Amino acid sequence: LLINAGYSVEKKLVTSRDIYMKDQFPDKVDVAPEYVGGVLDYLSTVNDPDAETITTSDLDETLTAGEQLMKEKGIAFLNPAEATDTNAFFVTQEYAEDNDVSKLSDLRGKKITLAGHADCEARLDCAKGLEKVYGIKLKEVLPLGFASDQTYQSVADGESQLGLTSTTDGTLEEQGFVLLEDDKSVQPVQNLVPVVSQKFLDDHTDVVDALNPLMDKLTTDDLTELNRRVGVEREKVEDVAQDYLTEQSLLG
Repeated sequence: LLINAGYSVEKKLVTSRDIYMKDQFPDKVDVAPEYVGGVLDYLSTVNDPDAETITTSDLDETLTAGEQLMKEKGIAFLNPAEATDTNAFFVTQEYAEDNDVSKLSDLRGKKITLAGHADCEARLDCAKGLEKVYGIKLKEVLPLGFASDQTYQSVADGESQLGLTSTTDGTLEEQGFVLLEDDKSVQPVQNLVPVVSQKFLDDHTDVVDALNPLMDKLTTDDLTELNRRVGVEREKVEDVAQDYLTEQSLLG
């Protein structure tokens, strides 16, 4: 979309948020695809890991709470999409049926091994929240990755009972897994959103016209289907994205 609007785009690929947020943004990066809650949780805890999170499950409330942090960092959100993509936890269909489990609160008091990413253990939207809010007794958190083949395999093999993925994982049904409902709303709002350098936005106000139309159309169902095409049908990311932008008449 940026290229279509006449921008020369240099892509920088990073492995985690703290890498580009700490050393590159907003001085060396102009625009980043992000999640509302992820950005604000980072900004509120970067200097104090024990600080109370400002995010909630309400989008407007969270945006208002984060205004000052965004201003201090020198960045701004464009329009958040309706599409949201939060952490989610899955079990095998067999485990769900045998234990009558459909939501995370059904696991209260159970001793569970969780497969997830390396920083899951300390995060409220991951292991910490499962223990504190849901009362799940985590025997172990295996650092096998977020929605990785290793995490899927660990749950399928019974090494772990619970695996970490996202709410838009389009591969679960195919693999015989089911998501458990976050019925106590541990997950903060994670609407997709372009986050931009305030200086860049001031100098290039037309970036709003390039990116907001996508945000105004993108839904969670759209995102899940796009992920399914990549994860199950093995289509190329670039092709899937191009198809969607064309179908939605976003390329002019």
